[in-house]
Amino acid sequence: MKPLILVFFIVVLVSIPKLVAQETVPIYSDYLSDNIYLLHPAAAGIGDCAKLRLTHRQQWSGNDNAPQLQTLSYHTKLKAASNVGLGGLVFNDKNGFHSQIGAQATFAYHVNMGGKYFNQLSFALSGMFAENRIDERNFILPGEINDPVIIGLIRAENYYNADFGLAYHYKTGFAYFTVKNLLLSIRNLETSSFESLNLRRYLLSIGYFFDYDNPNRIKLEPSTLIQMTERTGEISVDINLKAYKKLKNNNTLWATLSYRRSFDGNEIQELSQITPIIGMNFGKTMVSYTYTHQLGDIIFANGGYHQFTLGFDLFCKTPRANACPNINNSFN
Repeated sequence: MKPLILVFFIVVLVSIPKLVAQETVPIYSDYLSDNIYLLHPAAAGIGDCAKLRLTHRQQWSGNDNAPQLQTLSYHTKLKAASNVGLGGLVFNDKNGFHSQIGAQATFAYHVNMGGKYFNQLSFALSGMFAENRIDERNFILPGEINDPVIIGLIRAENYYNADFGLAYHYKTGFAYFTVKNLLLSIRNLETSSFESLNLRRYLLSIGYFFDYDNPNRIKLEPSTLIQMTERTGEISVDINLKAYKKLKNNNTLWATLSYRRSFDGNEIQELSQITPIIGMNFGKTMVSYTYTHQLGDIIFANGGYHQFTLGFDLFCKTPRANACPNINNSFN
């Protein structure tokens, strides 16, 4: 059965067409709030609990029509002894007069590689459907000469997309690799000649959780995320450090500091930002707050970027020994 699953993923991967596409869910730092499924489909059903996560992100607070994003995700194993993971995501992304809503479904397969320690290889494929909208109702001014291309209505088009992912966990170390925007379908909100023919993006996450025998000791999890956009060659790197402190009554306090830097050859100023995150697990409930501050002399706005995450861990099973927190809901 396992070889057939692997063949299925390989066949799908090499047979996907390369057409015109639209970027999907934006990539922020919310994956650090125990929400790595937002980035990597291979995380679907990977843990000892089903995970329900709700996020709200508001950029440039105090500015009209500022960007905002809401996501609702859920992923779980098909059943306790199954190697199959399933996931789903719905999102609403709005930026001024432009918005998109969509849904994603994920199929993942986790292979136990055997041995004394936790050792698992995972494959996943996600399919996405989304609707893109541009609200042009305020673009036409009475008594003015207006662009004939503008129709003065809400223009909406649907598109499809897909992501492919791999993950490998060994003991308390982990690595995820994802190709985003793999299945590329045409959208027609603008003339196709102005759209990119290639929006494929490659994501690589690597991290290690330092587990200690002393349950009262602060435990650290350094990690990094590398993003590369194929068409433009843009590269960005996240350097992260997450710390966990076990409290009484099975509660955990944790905090993360993340630094993102882009390397796109911009002669004016490359993206540079710092993101602190604070969160707490109350048994099976998780809450967190994220603030992102842009660095440099040229900034978009002074309002900052605020995000809140609420999570619930459901149908939990016995934690696996010697595994990182994105595998185990609780650790000693």
